[in-house]
Amino acid sequence: MRERLALIDLGAGNLRSVENALRAAGADQVEVTADPEAVRSAERIVLPGVGAFAACMDALQAIPGMADALGERVVQGGAPFLGICVGMQMLADVGEEYGEHAGLGWIGGTVRPLKPTATAKVPHMGWNDVAPTRGHALLPPGEAYFLHSFAFDARDPTEVLAWTDHAGPVVAAVGRDNIAGVQFHPEKSQAYGLAMLARFLEWRP
Repeated sequence: MRERLALIDLGAGNLRSVENALRAAGADQVEVTADPEAVRSAERIVLPGVGAFAACMDALQAIPGMADALGERVVQGGAPFLGICVGMQMLADVGEEYGEHAGLGWIGGTVRPLKPTATAKVPHMGWNDVAPTRGHALLPPGEAYFLHSFAFDARDPTEVLAWTDHAGPVVAAVGRDNIAGVQFHPEKSQAYGLAMLARFLEWRP
């Protein structure tokens, strides 16, 4: 079945890479869009993000009606949703990058700075394990590519879908119901990333 996927355009630098990865994973109707009406009629939605939490939230709020359209289609309408990197962090209640900034509040928690140690530099950059907390349709165990300086501190541990390790446990994925977010970059994670995106395209939460 052909499904239309809305890839939200926040002006993020990784947008075309995500689009190309989705197509390589099997998506045949990817619409890169900043149109709320396109989001309201999409079967699946992906929200990528790079850079600072506040800048991405500001970019989202600057698109008239986009936050409302996402809430209607995802939270109320049940469309499968995937947030990538900062797109995942935006699911939180609050982000602490350059002050406190409100997120979408779809997954309870706070995005906090990673703390460097003698063995773990910040940003967390490179390949690392993805260890699912339990069986989930989207997330097999494997290695993915990470690049981030802030991490999701989930209020409800049952909404943590996977961990990675960076001198201690770091949330690699969160989710509930039809909503999921990954801290890693599937578009840079080669075979693992394409396999995960292919699972998202078939996901029926």
